[in-house]
Amino acid sequence: MKMLSSWLRRAPATDPRCLRLPAAAALDERPLASQRLVVVDLETSGLNLQRDHLLAIGAVVIEDGAIDFSQQFECTLHQAEHRAGPSTLIHGIAPSAVAAGREPAEALLEFMAFVDDSPLLAFHAPFDQHMLERALRDELGYRLHHPFLDVAVLAPLLCPEAPPHKGLDDWLRHFHLQASERHHASADALATAELALILFSKARRQGLDNLAELQQQAQSWKRRQLAPSL
Repeated sequence: MKMLSSWLRRAPATDPRCLRLPAAAALDERPLASQRLVVVDLETSGLNLQRDHLLAIGAVVIEDGAIDFSQQFECTLHQAEHRAGPSTLIHGIAPSAVAAGREPAEALLEFMAFVDDSPLLAFHAPFDQHMLERALRDELGYRLHHPFLDVAVLAPLLCPEAPPHKGLDDWLRHFHLQASERHHASADALATAELALILFSKARRQGLDNLAELQQQAQSWKRRQLAPSL
Protein backbone atom coordinates (compact mmCIF):
# COMPACT_ATOMS: atom_id res chain seq x y z
CA MET A 1 0.00 0.00 0.00
CA LYS A 2 2.88 2.33 0.85
CA MET A 3 4.50 1.64 -2.54
CA LEU A 4 1.21 2.31 -4.34
CA SER A 5 0.67 5.65 -2.62
CA SER A 6 4.26 6.61 -3.42
CA TRP A 7 3.72 5.82 -7.11
CA LEU A 8 0.49 7.81 -7.15
CA ARG A 9 2.31 10.84 -5.72
CA ARG A 10 4.93 10.64 -8.48
CA ALA A 11 2.52 10.16 -11.39
CA PRO A 12 1.84 13.56 -13.02
CA ALA A 13 -1.62 14.76 -13.89
CA THR A 14 -2.53 14.07 -17.50
CA ASP A 15 -1.24 16.83 -19.77
CA PRO A 16 -4.35 18.48 -21.28
CA ARG A 17 -2.72 18.32 -24.72
CA CYS A 18 -3.16 14.55 -24.57
CA LEU A 19 -6.92 15.03 -24.81
CA ARG A 20 -6.45 15.98 -28.46
CA LEU A 21 -4.75 12.67 -29.27
CA PRO A 22 -6.95 10.11 -31.05
CA ALA A 23 -8.05 7.05 -29.11
CA ALA A 24 -6.41 3.75 -30.01
CA ALA A 25 -8.33 1.54 -32.40
CA ALA A 26 -8.84 -2.10 -31.51
CA LEU A 27 -7.37 -4.80 -33.72
CA ASP A 28 -10.01 -5.79 -36.23
CA GLU A 29 -10.72 -8.14 -39.11
CA ARG A 30 -9.90 -5.84 -42.02
CA PRO A 31 -7.43 -7.43 -44.48
CA LEU A 32 -3.77 -6.81 -43.68
CA ALA A 33 -3.31 -4.91 -46.95
CA SER A 34 -5.86 -2.29 -45.86
CA GLN A 35 -4.31 -1.59 -42.45
CA ARG A 36 -2.15 1.32 -41.29
CA LEU A 37 0.51 0.16 -38.83
CA VAL A 38 3.34 2.08 -37.19
CA VAL A 39 6.60 0.15 -36.91
CA VAL A 40 8.65 1.60 -34.05
CA ASP A 41 12.14 1.13 -32.66
CA LEU A 42 13.48 2.78 -29.51
CA GLU A 43 17.03 3.43 -28.39
CA THR A 44 17.50 3.62 -24.63
CA SER A 45 20.26 4.25 -22.12
CA GLY A 46 20.23 0.57 -21.18
CA LEU A 47 18.02 -2.45 -20.72
CA ASN A 48 16.79 -1.81 -17.18
CA LEU A 49 13.03 -1.36 -17.48
CA GLN A 50 12.80 0.78 -14.35
CA ARG A 51 15.94 2.91 -14.33
CA ASP A 52 17.00 3.45 -17.93
CA HIS A 53 15.43 6.13 -20.08
CA LEU A 54 14.34 6.72 -23.64
CA LEU A 55 16.91 8.38 -25.92
CA ALA A 56 15.53 8.11 -29.45
CA ILE A 57 12.41 7.10 -31.37
CA GLY A 58 12.34 5.94 -34.97
CA ALA A 59 9.21 4.86 -36.81
CA VAL A 60 7.92 4.10 -40.28
CA VAL A 61 4.41 3.38 -41.53
CA ILE A 62 3.05 0.35 -43.34
CA GLU A 63 -0.12 1.33 -45.19
CA ASP A 64 -2.03 -0.33 -48.03
CA GLY A 65 0.37 -3.25 -47.94
CA ALA A 66 3.59 -1.26 -48.42
CA ILE A 67 6.03 0.97 -46.54
CA ASP A 68 4.96 4.58 -46.97
CA PHE A 69 8.21 6.55 -47.06
CA SER A 70 6.31 9.82 -46.84
CA GLN A 71 5.35 8.89 -43.26
CA GLN A 72 8.44 8.61 -41.08
CA PHE A 73 9.29 9.78 -37.58
CA GLU A 74 12.69 10.27 -35.96
CA CYS A 75 13.85 12.24 -32.97
CA THR A 76 16.36 12.25 -30.13
CA LEU A 77 15.07 13.13 -26.68
CA HIS A 78 16.78 15.48 -24.26
CA GLN A 79 17.73 13.77 -21.00
CA ALA A 80 19.47 16.14 -18.60
CA GLU A 81 21.09 13.45 -16.45
CA HIS A 82 22.28 11.24 -19.30
CA ARG A 83 25.89 10.10 -19.30
CA ALA A 84 27.76 7.88 -21.71
CA GLY A 85 27.61 4.19 -20.78
CA PRO A 86 28.01 0.74 -22.32
CA SER A 87 24.89 1.24 -24.46
CA THR A 88 26.50 4.28 -26.11
CA LEU A 89 28.88 1.92 -27.90
CA ILE A 90 25.87 0.08 -29.34
CA HIS A 91 23.52 2.86 -30.46
CA GLY A 92 26.18 5.56 -30.95
CA ILE A 93 24.05 8.39 -29.54
CA ALA A 94 26.57 10.73 -27.93
CA PRO A 95 25.71 12.63 -24.73
CA SER A 96 26.02 15.86 -26.75
CA ALA A 97 23.25 14.66 -29.09
CA VAL A 98 21.04 13.81 -26.12
CA ALA A 99 21.76 17.21 -24.56
CA ALA A 100 20.66 18.86 -27.81
CA GLY A 101 17.58 16.64 -28.14
CA ARG A 102 13.96 17.66 -27.97
CA GLU A 103 12.09 18.02 -24.73
CA PRO A 104 10.61 14.58 -23.99
CA ALA A 105 7.02 15.74 -23.49
CA GLU A 106 6.99 17.59 -26.82
CA ALA A 107 8.63 14.70 -28.68
CA LEU A 108 6.25 12.14 -27.20
CA LEU A 109 3.18 14.22 -28.02
CA GLU A 110 4.35 14.58 -31.60
CA PHE A 111 5.05 10.86 -31.82
CA MET A 112 1.61 9.89 -30.54
CA ALA A 113 0.00 12.30 -33.01
CA PHE A 114 2.03 10.55 -35.72
CA VAL A 115 0.83 7.15 -34.47
CA ASP A 116 -2.76 8.37 -34.57
CA ASP A 117 -5.08 5.43 -33.76
CA SER A 118 -2.88 2.81 -35.45
CA PRO A 119 -1.53 -0.40 -33.92
CA LEU A 120 2.22 -0.58 -33.25
CA LEU A 121 4.73 -3.20 -34.36
CA ALA A 122 8.20 -3.76 -32.94
CA PHE A 123 10.82 -6.47 -32.72
CA HIS A 124 10.85 -7.73 -29.11
CA ALA A 125 7.84 -5.50 -28.58
CA PRO A 126 7.42 -5.96 -24.79
CA PHE A 127 10.59 -3.95 -24.14
CA ASP A 128 9.63 -1.10 -26.47
CA GLN A 129 6.07 -1.13 -25.18
CA HIS A 130 7.16 -0.91 -21.54
CA MET A 131 9.70 1.88 -22.16
CA LEU A 132 7.23 3.89 -24.25
CA GLU A 133 4.45 3.41 -21.71
CA ARG A 134 6.74 4.52 -18.90
CA ALA A 135 7.96 7.60 -20.75
CA LEU A 136 4.42 8.65 -21.67
CA ARG A 137 3.22 8.14 -18.10
CA ASP A 138 6.14 9.96 -16.51
CA GLU A 139 6.24 12.89 -18.93
CA LEU A 140 2.58 13.36 -19.79
CA GLY A 141 0.51 11.29 -17.37
CA TYR A 142 -0.76 9.50 -20.49
CA ARG A 143 -1.78 5.84 -20.55
CA LEU A 144 -0.93 4.01 -23.75
CA HIS A 145 -3.74 1.79 -25.00
CA HIS A 146 -2.46 1.08 -28.50
CA PRO A 147 -1.98 -2.64 -29.18
CA PHE A 148 1.55 -3.84 -29.89
CA LEU A 149 2.37 -6.75 -32.18
CA ASP A 150 5.71 -8.48 -31.67
CA VAL A 151 7.54 -9.27 -34.91
CA ALA A 152 9.91 -11.50 -32.90
CA VAL A 153 6.90 -13.75 -32.19
CA LEU A 154 5.25 -13.47 -35.60
CA ALA A 155 8.43 -14.63 -37.36
CA PRO A 156 8.73 -18.10 -35.76
CA LEU A 157 4.95 -18.49 -35.71
CA LEU A 158 4.72 -18.01 -39.47
CA CYS A 159 8.05 -19.65 -40.34
CA PRO A 160 8.09 -22.86 -38.26
CA GLU A 161 10.58 -24.41 -40.68
CA ALA A 162 13.21 -21.75 -39.93
CA PRO A 163 16.06 -22.31 -37.44
CA PRO A 164 15.35 -21.04 -33.90
CA HIS A 165 16.42 -17.47 -34.62
CA LYS A 166 16.39 -15.07 -31.68
CA GLY A 167 17.48 -11.63 -32.86
CA LEU A 168 16.56 -9.18 -35.60
CA ASP A 169 19.94 -9.74 -37.28
CA ASP A 170 19.19 -13.48 -37.54
CA TRP A 171 15.86 -12.91 -39.27
CA LEU A 172 17.28 -10.26 -41.60
CA ARG A 173 19.96 -12.71 -42.71
CA HIS A 174 17.35 -15.47 -43.06
CA PHE A 175 15.39 -13.40 -45.59
CA HIS A 176 18.47 -11.75 -47.14
CA LEU A 177 17.50 -8.31 -45.89
CA GLN A 178 19.92 -5.59 -44.85
CA ALA A 179 19.66 -2.75 -42.36
CA SER A 180 21.43 0.41 -43.48
CA GLU A 181 22.64 1.03 -39.93
CA ARG A 182 21.91 -1.36 -37.07
CA HIS A 183 21.03 0.03 -33.63
CA HIS A 184 19.86 3.26 -35.20
CA ALA A 185 16.19 3.73 -34.38
CA SER A 186 14.94 4.71 -37.84
CA ALA A 187 17.06 2.13 -39.69
CA ASP A 188 15.97 -0.64 -37.34
CA ALA A 189 12.32 0.40 -37.71
CA LEU A 190 12.66 0.24 -41.48
CA ALA A 191 14.33 -3.19 -41.36
CA THR A 192 11.59 -4.44 -39.04
CA ALA A 193 8.94 -3.10 -41.42
CA GLU A 194 10.54 -4.94 -44.37
CA LEU A 195 10.57 -8.13 -42.31
CA ALA A 196 6.93 -7.58 -41.30
CA LEU A 197 5.82 -7.31 -44.93
CA ILE A 198 7.42 -10.67 -45.71
CA LEU A 199 5.69 -12.17 -42.69
CA PHE A 200 2.32 -10.69 -43.68
CA SER A 201 2.68 -12.31 -47.10
CA LYS A 202 3.31 -15.65 -45.39
CA ALA A 203 0.36 -15.05 -43.06
CA ARG A 204 -2.02 -14.53 -45.98
CA ARG A 205 -0.86 -17.77 -47.57
CA GLN A 206 -1.66 -19.49 -44.27
CA GLY A 207 -5.16 -18.05 -44.13
CA LEU A 208 -4.34 -15.32 -41.59
CA ASP A 209 -5.33 -12.02 -43.15
CA ASN A 210 -6.25 -9.73 -40.29
CA LEU A 211 -4.53 -8.32 -37.24
CA ALA A 212 -7.02 -9.64 -34.68
CA GLU A 213 -6.50 -13.26 -35.70
CA LEU A 214 -2.77 -12.78 -36.17
CA GLN A 215 -2.41 -11.41 -32.64
CA GLN A 216 -4.55 -14.24 -31.26
CA GLN A 217 -2.36 -16.84 -32.96
CA ALA A 218 0.80 -15.08 -31.76
CA GLN A 219 -0.42 -15.10 -28.16
CA SER A 220 -1.29 -18.81 -28.40
CA TRP A 221 2.14 -19.57 -29.87
CA LYS A 222 3.83 -17.68 -27.04
CA ARG A 223 1.84 -19.57 -24.40
CA ARG A 224 2.88 -22.84 -25.97
CA GLN A 225 6.53 -21.84 -25.80
CA LEU A 226 6.21 -20.98 -22.12
CA ALA A 227 4.30 -24.15 -21.21
CA PRO A 228 6.43 -26.78 -19.46
CA SER A 229 7.22 -29.72 -21.72
CA LEU A 230 5.83 -33.05 -20.54
